[in-house]
Amino acid sequence: MSGASDGYTYDISYGKARVPFYRAYAQPLRGVAPIPESTFTGRENILFGVEVDIEVFGRNFLRAYTEGDNANVVATDSMKNFVFRQALAYEGATLEGFLDFLGRQMLATYAQMEALRVTGRELAFAPALVPAGLGDVAAFGPSNVLFRREHGDHATAMLELGRDGDGVVLTRHRSGQVGFELLKVTGSAFTHFVRDGYTTLPERVDRPLYITMDIHWRYADPIDMLAADHARYIPAEQVRDLAQVVFHEFVSESIQHLVHRMGQRLLERFPQMAEVSFAARNQTPDPLAISDAEARVKVYSSPFPALGLIELTMRRDDGQRAAP
Repeated sequence: MSGASDGYTYDISYGKARVPFYRAYAQPLRGVAPIPESTFTGRENILFGVEVDIEVFGRNFLRAYTEGDNANVVATDSMKNFVFRQALAYEGATLEGFLDFLGRQMLATYAQMEALRVTGRELAFAPALVPAGLGDVAAFGPSNVLFRREHGDHATAMLELGRDGDGVVLTRHRSGQVGFELLKVTGSAFTHFVRDGYTTLPERVDRPLYITMDIHWRYADPIDMLAADHARYIPAEQVRDLAQVVFHEFVSESIQHLVHRMGQRLLERFPQMAEVSFAARNQTPDPLAISDAEARVKVYSSPFPALGLIELTMRRDDGQRAAP
């Protein structure tokens, strides 16, 4: 937000970053529509872990900068404690729902805040596998009390909220699944690219393809993201599974080719998705040795540290938008 004082124009924001919490026994996620590429239809939410960032905007904080007057300043330590209280009070089941609840509660509590941005990153845990029955080591199932930390990809979301008269409105949002690490040993190529005096990369008709990737999406109507019945909610788990299925089955000519196919499938599968974006980093290993006995048996090693970056955003034309 901007404000003018003494001939200057100011953009003001402040907040609290990386506030973690672990909520035990949040509401289960139910009512998710299945898709063919995923077995995910819901989760128990026995452990609901999130790391939260809060960024607050408003001209009412200008005097703290220009005059050292903190009369309107909400301490970031108070913001941290506010997150914890709302994590306990939240009665929903999704990351986006919690961020919406948190933001609205904060604006209702602090009139001096004009707008805010709340971001959440899933602190992913998976149920540990334990014997399914007492003394039964032949069969294992997921524990309902013990969880192990996942250090790979995770869900993320960002919501921006502001005031509209006496009410609060959602002005911007984005959901995501980030930090994929996927390596496909065959079924990827990179050929017929520009060759000139700077080119040293050989053409590869069948290469291992190792990518790290972030996927983000927006809803055409945020009501689908926040509705209590979750019938049109897009779970990050389904996005992750669909991307993996496309990578598995599609023989691509490049990473550009691959992410476009993923985007097509996601927009086909989720008519409530208005936009999907990809940021893929090429970490394809370099070949070192090939077996004389069997050509598919190869040894690779990590590539030069400079990585190729491929980005794509796909949006629906107005004629493609499905009715909510």
